[in-house]
Amino acid sequence: MAGPSWAQTNESEMATLEVTAPRLARELYATPAAVSTLERDAIAQGQQRVRLDESLVRVPGVFLQNRDNFAQGQRIAIRGFGARAPFGVRGITIMVDGIPYTLPDGQAQLDAIDLDSAERIEVIRGPSSVLYGNAAGGVIDVTTGDGRDNPGTSLRAEVGSDGYRKTSLQTGGRQGDWSHHVSLSALNVDGYREQSSSEKYLLNAKLRRELGSERALTAIINLLDNPRSEDPGALNAGEVAEGRDQAAPNSLALDAGQNVDQQLLGLQYEDLAAGPGELYLKGFISQRDFEQQLPYVGDSRLGYQRDYLGASAEYHHEVTLGDLPLSYIAGLEVAQQDDERFRNDVNPQGVVGEQAAEETQTATSTSAFAQGDLALSDQLTLSLGARFDRVELEIDDRYLDDEGGDQSGEKTFNEWSGSAGLSYRYRPQHQVYVNTGTAFETPTFSEFANPAGGGFNAAIEPQKAWNREVGARGYVAPLAMDYDLTLFSVRVDDELVPYEEESGGRTFYQNAGDTDRDGIELALGWQVADQWRLDSALTLARYEFDQFATPSERFDGNRIPGLPEQTWVNQLTWEGLDERFATLETQYTGGMVADNANATEVDSYWLVNLRMGDGWQLGSDTRLNAYVGVRNLFDEEHYANVRLNGTFGRFYEPAPGRSVYGGVEISF
Repeated sequence: MAGPSWAQTNESEMATLEVTAPRLARELYATPAAVSTLERDAIAQGQQRVRLDESLVRVPGVFLQNRDNFAQGQRIAIRGFGARAPFGVRGITIMVDGIPYTLPDGQAQLDAIDLDSAERIEVIRGPSSVLYGNAAGGVIDVTTGDGRDNPGTSLRAEVGSDGYRKTSLQTGGRQGDWSHHVSLSALNVDGYREQSSSEKYLLNAKLRRELGSERALTAIINLLDNPRSEDPGALNAGEVAEGRDQAAPNSLALDAGQNVDQQLLGLQYEDLAAGPGELYLKGFISQRDFEQQLPYVGDSRLGYQRDYLGASAEYHHEVTLGDLPLSYIAGLEVAQQDDERFRNDVNPQGVVGEQAAEETQTATSTSAFAQGDLALSDQLTLSLGARFDRVELEIDDRYLDDEGGDQSGEKTFNEWSGSAGLSYRYRPQHQVYVNTGTAFETPTFSEFANPAGGGFNAAIEPQKAWNREVGARGYVAPLAMDYDLTLFSVRVDDELVPYEEESGGRTFYQNAGDTDRDGIELALGWQVADQWRLDSALTLARYEFDQFATPSERFDGNRIPGLPEQTWVNQLTWEGLDERFATLETQYTGGMVADNANATEVDSYWLVNLRMGDGWQLGSDTRLNAYVGVRNLFDEEHYANVRLNGTFGRFYEPAPGRSVYGGVEISF
């Protein structure tokens, strides 16, 4: 399971596990929040390390779609937040090595995350605006290697079904006060469907210098070159019946897809003896060039050149309040994105025509936050936190030839968030907790798009969430079993939901009144025997509109589209001598609806995956590993993605049937 930890089987290891994603580092059993942790083995063992769902599928409360359309990217939902996104990530904060991949306007992309170098992934399930700002659903925090553990060098090559090819090189080490880690990968996929090939190259590197006296400086470089990712588009039911591997007609006619070029540089300073506490200073700058052809005729050719930069300062300290120990964090953050955007009309033959839009979009966020843990006793801890965010969104319209003329505008949001939690560690390895918190989520620039043309859509506002949860986690030593149980209830005001214009073109957004999210998340891990482990993650939830009406329809009591209300993942793993292993995985995804009216239902399905591998020592410092994996072992027909509220019945992106991959890795 992904609760206390993966592959943790003895009592002493379980008791000392520390989590850092809530920013205030603490032992897991003193953390009053639903936090799941994935270590290196869970990320890498027999996995392709191409998509986040390979690891996160085992985290309860998390649902991922769209693993096979690289042009649109994976859609991630945590407790239902994020499901509205037709592409990219909304409502969830993505952090990589302390750098926010979530922009000031609230959107994020996952294409530059290097899972080959990932050492740890932590997931906060539930609103986390107090420490992370403009996101209502939760946090995914990825930490990559920095070479301090002297990993050496490894070269890996993989091939698989549907023209899958990937090669990667990892090298790292430590010499004196210097350490480094470099990860380079090249990915090529032909794709299961027509018009779904992708080509991507990724470099992730860290260079760390110990400065003595518990001080260090780390430089981070991340480079992404994605010259081609095609978009096969969504099909209607009739087209699915004719051929699941075909692309939508417009996707072929218009050559739908995207290309991306991105560079990121980060610099981080830490002083673990800054007076009585710890000081962390971080800064980064990123540039992204993006161009995309969407699969519809009209204003469907778009792109931007983005400059994104930010900085943060955090101070961690432990003091005594009366006779009670208090650990706290206080910090400041600033970030700015500046997008030079264009959009052009495209005719049915795919010829790019007249300009339809040209504007500069600027988003600036400034934030101050603080959170503290007060130990009321050896067993009882009170946590309180507060944050203030100021988010400024501005559009400078430079395309003045349309009917609206100058449609420049600006929006400013001043938002407070708060949280309170109580943790009771009634035994060394057993804990119960309760917490509550508020969160906000502004519409992104793309969601502010005005159906009347240009500027801001004045009719939509940020959504607000109030989260309550009760949880229990622990480790039952006689059974070698760990558990993580959470009951959550979230109320959202002014929920943002997508809709497509009647012509089947662009997606726009509106506020849907109030929604309710209630559920149970359970993760179990059982070391059945020395070589056998069973992990299970179950989610039972209810996601529905409480109050939502349009001028022509009412959706009160309907399910929120795009979300299964039951998911269940089980993994049975056998580990033999050396690195011999086999994992049998089952995934159940409950039925869902595809539209606000709940008129289109998508059936539930079971998937069975299998992966296995072995390793051989070739010399004192050289090792060879080989592995093979089979996804969808029983060739189950299902959908990799469901397009929400699609027009003309185009809801469905079929997933591949049975597919196989294999790889070899040499380490020295």
